Amino acid sequence: MNRRDFLKTAGTAAAAASVVACGVRTEENTGKKTLGSMSSNMEGISLLGYGCMRWPASDGENGEKVIDQEAVNSLVDRAIQAGVNYFDTAPLYIGGKSEQATANALLRYPRQSYRLATKCSNYKNLDYPIEEGVNMYRHSLEVFKTDYIDYYLFHCLTGFEDFRDRFIGNGLLDFFLEERKAGRIRHLGWSYHGDREGFDRILELHSKYHWDFVQIQMNYVDWKHTDGDVEAEHMYRELDRLEIPVIIMEPLLGGRLSEVPSAVSRLLKGREPQSSIASWAFRFCGSFPRILTVLSGMTYMEHLEDNLDTFCNFRPLSEEDFTLLEQAAVMIKEFPTVGCTGCQYCMPCPYGINIPGIFKFYNSNITDGTYAVNAAQKNYGRIKRRYLLEYNKALPTVRQADHCTGCQICETRCPQGIDIASQMRRIDRYIEDLKQDKL
Repeated sequence: MNRRDFLKTAGTAAAAASVVACGVRTEENTGKKTLGSMSSNMEGISLLGYGCMRWPASDGENGEKVIDQEAVNSLVDRAIQAGVNYFDTAPLYIGGKSEQATANALLRYPRQSYRLATKCSNYKNLDYPIEEGVNMYRHSLEVFKTDYIDYYLFHCLTGFEDFRDRFIGNGLLDFFLEERKAGRIRHLGWSYHGDREGFDRILELHSKYHWDFVQIQMNYVDWKHTDGDVEAEHMYRELDRLEIPVIIMEPLLGGRLSEVPSAVSRLLKGREPQSSIASWAFRFCGSFPRILTVLSGMTYMEHLEDNLDTFCNFRPLSEEDFTLLEQAAVMIKEFPTVGCTGCQYCMPCPYGINIPGIFKFYNSNITDGTYAVNAAQKNYGRIKRRYLLEYNKALPTVRQADHCTGCQICETRCPQGIDIASQMRRIDRYIEDLKQDKL
């Protein structure tokens, strides 16, 4: 499909979705915007899906996450009110507490009013016993007090060998195929973080197993400029060719595409001053006709409201918009940030290091222009002092980069394939050079 044909198809898909979507209207006298129901595809699934990996939570006394259930309930209530009906969680999210918090919120609604997606997250036990996967699946059914799961995933596949070891060799795949046949799994698919060869080999099994959907990392940077893994463009095109529905994860690259460098922000705001930076990334994803839903981990109500504004009044990108976002992607890749999405899969660190926190602080300072470059930089002394002060405020000393031992345990869990130990050494050297005025 060439670009012109694609844009025509995307426009048709958006028009079809708008039949069931209500636009924004302005209430008389108040001027307040009121949202109607959510844009959805022909299967009745909301184009915006709720990713439940980032529920509002705080650190408890023992360092464990304590989820704010009242806040979760409020977010779910607002989302459902606006027409969001797809909720994606996993047994290991938020220290193993996401499923229960999600269930607590959803069980207040009729089961048929929402679609539940969860996963077989059996990647921490390297022996991959079948009992672990079966028990994980049955526990999910118990937590949600349901006799079926709408969308069940083989979680975080990193290649064909990973899929073979975790699901084929131990008989788990056969078990889940039987569960699908019995109707207890309505749709069976997988999420992928790996190279092109592994993706293509697993996809080749479609003729044998009939994948009902595939979840991929897709955004306007990873479309052509991913770090190491298979480009999203290849994955989407192959899935589209086989007519396999696509679910999108990380449309904002863990939030990085909502807090872009100032030069990129000026580029996007110059075209649409009233649109949020994040809305560009979501419109990119939603403009593709094979998309089932676009997941977003909305921790705060303002994030949810902004996304509702985007998807309840969805406008597919034009050809000029696609060109603009490709320009933005190239600019973003020129910045020396770490490709962390904040997924927390690397945590907990056995030595107490806050790996995602370190990367987030480092990346944010680069994109915000508060990164100390060298002594020739204007206001270098003030920028340096502020950077070191804020670093110590954001991250307790015992959780900073200099405590990394290079054990690389975290790297086996990172879906982005980041060389975490190397990046920790690089950031630690930068901090030391700042302290000793060596830049």
